[in-house]
Amino acid sequence: MPKHARIIRHKFTTLANGEDATVLMHELQGEADGPTIGISAAIHGNENTGSQAVLDLYRRLSGERLRGRILLMPVANPYAFAGNHRYARLDELDLNRQFPGNPAGSFSQQLADAITREFLEKIDVHIDLHTGTDRPTVDYVYIWNDEALSRSFNSSVLYRPTAGLEGTVFGGLTTVVTVQRRNIPAVVIELGGGIVDQTPYVARTVEGVCNMLRHLGAIEGEVTPPPAQTVVRSLAGIRPRHGGWLEPLAPPLGAVLAAGQPLARIVSPYSFETLEEIVSPFERGIMVMGHLTRNLVEAGDYGFLVGDLATAEG
Repeated sequence: MPKHARIIRHKFTTLANGEDATVLMHELQGEADGPTIGISAAIHGNENTGSQAVLDLYRRLSGERLRGRILLMPVANPYAFAGNHRYARLDELDLNRQFPGNPAGSFSQQLADAITREFLEKIDVHIDLHTGTDRPTVDYVYIWNDEALSRSFNSSVLYRPTAGLEGTVFGGLTTVVTVQRRNIPAVVIELGGGIVDQTPYVARTVEGVCNMLRHLGAIEGEVTPPPAQTVVRSLAGIRPRHGGWLEPLAPPLGAVLAAGQPLARIVSPYSFETLEEIVSPFERGIMVMGHLTRNLVEAGDYGFLVGDLATAEG
């Protein structure tokens, strides 16, 4: 078992209601020397599957023999998390585009600065857990600067971005940019979300991260080899042009799509007419993110992510 566990709270500003705004982490200190591994979740407030996984990870790791130190940040953006909102309503900025932050900036910029100083600059490996928000469901892992570590999560689909990190892929500075400037491994996991039971996604996240920790030598046990994996280098984000009911027609996540295969229709809740039909954009695609249930969407909401198999590796 870890020889030491504690909660760390770092105050970075004061809210107008008089409360302290803090960054909260759980530290598990192992019995032997080793790297400090940071695991974070809910940098977007409506992505709570990762936070559930961090809770279960904490319970599981508390009974493991650890090498090194693990810092768990279960809710990176509590001011968005509490309202199931993507951004903190104090400034409506995307926290994951504000790094490394600004101690004299807006609220989210100050939060990014605190996370950078108290978490990102104190770890040797970063594992960041994301999900498909509270409506679409997602299933893939990024390959950034440590392919073996990304593959050890054992997802069947991975994404290798071909554009640069700063601004080109994301349109802003993310945690990945910050940690890679320090030349430490970074993995972003996208798994779960949607108006469905999250239990299977939480369990997969816990098992996948534990396999990563075995790969890093932080916990004991044999590393489970990955399944057959597909790596894509191009993802198409597809958003509805109309608001209404999104009725999914797509096959399951990870399924191969033919050219023009239907993904969904948008239906008016009022007139019942079909306003739009959404189809796969590639000759051969693979489902990476989609809606598993009939969901109400606005024009431009998150719809689907489809990988282009013409760019796929193995």
